[in-house]
Amino acid sequence: MSEKNHIEDLAYIRSMMEQSSRFISLSGLSGVGAGVVALLGAAAIYLYLGISPLGGERWYYVQSPGYEKWGLDYKTFFILDAVIVLVLAIAIGYYFSARKAKRAGESLVTKSSLKLLSNFLIPLVTGGVFCIMLLKLGHFGIIAPAMLIFYGLALINGSKYTLEDIRYLGIAEILLGLLATWYIRNGLLFWALGFGVFHIIYGIRMYMKYDR
Repeated sequence: MSEKNHIEDLAYIRSMMEQSSRFISLSGLSGVGAGVVALLGAAAIYLYLGISPLGGERWYYVQSPGYEKWGLDYKTFFILDAVIVLVLAIAIGYYFSARKAKRAGESLVTKSSLKLLSNFLIPLVTGGVFCIMLLKLGHFGIIAPAMLIFYGLALINGSKYTLEDIRYLGIAEILLGLLATWYIRNGLLFWALGFGVFHIIYGIRMYMKYDR
């Protein structure tokens, strides 16, 4: 056997080992679904506050304090909206990823998927607690940028146990979050862009690349 064949065999073995150590059953449709849910969640907040995403007369974090509508104060509505978006996004992600794993004859719960989940949750839970404290202290304007930044960190932290593309989405989310701190008045719009539009674009790209 030639040296070239040895190198090719080693490269193939290395590729198989890397693949077995990564959770590759994430579905692109999960990203699309999560993006749609996020856009609906942002739309619900704009509707609740009675303002336009591009309107300059009343910014969302100025309008929020003391606001009450539909029998809900603003803090209750924001938390409820966030929980619904999160639960629906997780449910959609689980459904499409489980379906992809089943088609591939693989298990959704593996050592790699558990490592991905644990590494993903550390920055995400930290960011969630931080944002709750911001809400409690009345620092509304910085919540949306903080969510984007911590979410991006979570994606990057978990990317070593799944598809490398996740890392690039994480970097994009962090950069968008930092930009949102500069244009803080449009923080909710940036949130909708990061969690909504970015997820949809990423999901379509991943579906075309891995799921078809």
